[in-house]
Amino acid sequence: MPTGPAYLIVVLVWATTPLGIKWSAEAGAPIGSVMLRMLIALVAGVLILAVLRRGLRRDRRALASYAAAVPGVFGAMALSYHASQQLPSGLLSVMFGMAPLISGLILQALPGARKLRRWHWFGCALGVVGLGVVFLDGLGVGGGQLGALIMMLAAVTLFSGSGIAVQRVAAGLGPLEQTVGALALSLPCFLALWLASGEPLTIPLTERGRWAVLYLAVFGSLIGFLCYYLILSRLHAATVALVTLITPILALGLGMLLNQERPSASMLIGAALILVALGAYLFGDRLSRLKAAALAREQTPDERR
Repeated sequence: MPTGPAYLIVVLVWATTPLGIKWSAEAGAPIGSVMLRMLIALVAGVLILAVLRRGLRRDRRALASYAAAVPGVFGAMALSYHASQQLPSGLLSVMFGMAPLISGLILQALPGARKLRRWHWFGCALGVVGLGVVFLDGLGVGGGQLGALIMMLAAVTLFSGSGIAVQRVAAGLGPLEQTVGALALSLPCFLALWLASGEPLTIPLTERGRWAVLYLAVFGSLIGFLCYYLILSRLHAATVALVTLITPILALGLGMLLNQERPSASMLIGAALILVALGAYLFGDRLSRLKAAALAREQTPDERR
């Protein structure tokens, strides 16, 4: 697939996924909805592997990589689906946009990690301020929304930590194998949680909820993930990172346009601060280097000496 269409698919899938999550869980069965999504995605992934005549690795390193992805699939998604019943879909996307900041902070506690520079710390600090504004807004609305915000923060932390763990295992798996293996290990966890949750054994879904589950299974859990790894292998990391800045803005707009969501002014201010923080974290060092290079070019030979 050409890089341009793959990049566009990633942006569109990541921007529409929060709204799909909200619609698929609107009938009051968030765990059943996400479990059905993962089951469909797993079946589709296994069929694709069969068509491609590729097996799923089962050696110790591959199993460790699948297991490392479980907190990011099971933990993050279960919490996100629960939180979607209290939060606007756009805010779900904004919270997940914080993943690079949280990943950077987690890496500081691990050996051999690249140390954060001043722009990284500035981005993290500003992100905390933005998060504080959002949390204060949730506190004013009520305990339900505040609890949902805490769930989302935990979900993003699990997602970030899981991604780091998969990278550290470095099993050399392709994106399809990694996805199918992670789904296979996560599905029993979803099943156990679903049975323990007391949700009805027949999963209630609205008409648009059924389409949302199917869309999330095929695009959110398979095609979007594969396209993301494709652009990651072809484009500069900074270009790929732009996705995390573009998608929250689109998700907020889609939520207001298609789901009649009306985030409060303070929630929008907090979201804006988080996006600015993410931009500073991702591109601050690059801008500093460009500015330093421009100043160096302007200096005379005598000044350089």
